[in-house]
Amino acid sequence: MADTKYDYDDNRYDDYDTETDDAAVKKSIRGYRVVIILLAVILAGISALYFNLNRQQQRDYELLKVDRDSIQSNLAGLITEYDSLKFTNDTIAAKLVEANEMMEQLKRERRWNYAKIKEYEKEVGTLRSVMRNYLKQIDSLNSLNKKLVAENVSYRKEISTANLRADVAEEKASELENKVRQGAVLRARDIGMVALNEKDNEVTRVKRAVTLRVDFAISSNELANPGNRKVYLCIKSPDGYLLTSESMPTFDYQGMATGYSAMREVDYQNEDVDVSIYYRGSGFTEGQYSIEIYTDDNLIGSGSVSMR
Repeated sequence: MADTKYDYDDNRYDDYDTETDDAAVKKSIRGYRVVIILLAVILAGISALYFNLNRQQQRDYELLKVDRDSIQSNLAGLITEYDSLKFTNDTIAAKLVEANEMMEQLKRERRWNYAKIKEYEKEVGTLRSVMRNYLKQIDSLNSLNKKLVAENVSYRKEISTANLRADVAEEKASELENKVRQGAVLRARDIGMVALNEKDNEVTRVKRAVTLRVDFAISSNELANPGNRKVYLCIKSPDGYLLTSESMPTFDYQGMATGYSAMREVDYQNEDVDVSIYYRGSGFTEGQYSIEIYTDDNLIGSGSVSMR
C-alpha cells in the first residue's frame, strides 16, 4: 500500500516545472521591458534637457553676439561723430582715443559674457552722453555764431546805409557848395569899347586913337563877398595879339601867370556897379577886337567889338 500511496507520476511533475519556468521567463521579460521603457524615458528626458540647454546656450550666444555687434556699431558711430567734429580740443581728442581703444579691444575679445557686455554698454553710454553734451555745446555755439553773424550783417547794412547816406549828403553838400561858389561868381555885362584921342575925346577912327576905353557893368550878387576887387582887362588885336605895356604885367589865373592889358580896383558891395578901364597904346588897326574881364580867379565876362 505504501508503494501505491507514494507512487507519483513523473510526467505530472515535469509539466509543473515547465509551467513554472515559463512564468518566470515572462516575468523577467516584463521586468526588462519596464527597465527599457524607464531607460528610454530617462534618455529622452536627458536628450530633451541637453537639447534645451544647448539651444539656450546657442540663443545666449546669439544674443551676446548681437550685443557685441551693437556695441561695435555704436562705437563706430561715436568714432565717426567724434572724428567729424574735427576739433583740436584735448578732451574730445582723448575721448576719441578711448573709443578707438575700446573698438580695438572689442575686435580682440574672443570670449564674451553678460557682465562684460554690460560693462561695455555702460562705457559706450558714457561716451555717448559726453558726445551729446559736446554736440549741445557745439549747437549752442553755432546758434550764437549765427546770431552774431546775423547781427554783424545787420550792422554792416546799417553802416553801409549810413555811409551811403553820408556819401549822398556829402555829394549834395559838395554840389550845393559848387552851386554857391558858382552863384557867388561876379558877372560882367554890357561890354563895350570906344577909341579916345589925346584929349580923351571919342574918335570914329581907331587909328587916330591913343587910348582904348572898355566900359561894362558888374551885376549885383547877394552871394558874393563884398569888398575891393582887382579887375583885369585883356584886349586882343584883330590879329590875335594881346595888347599890353612894355613891362608885360601878369596876374595869377587858376595857377598860371597870365598877361593882361590893364587893371583897376573896384569897390563891390553886392550891387550893380559901372566900371571903365583904360588901355593906352598906339598903332591900333581896324578890325575885330576881343575883350576878356577877370576877377577872383574867374573869367567874369567876354565879348568882341568891331572898330573902324
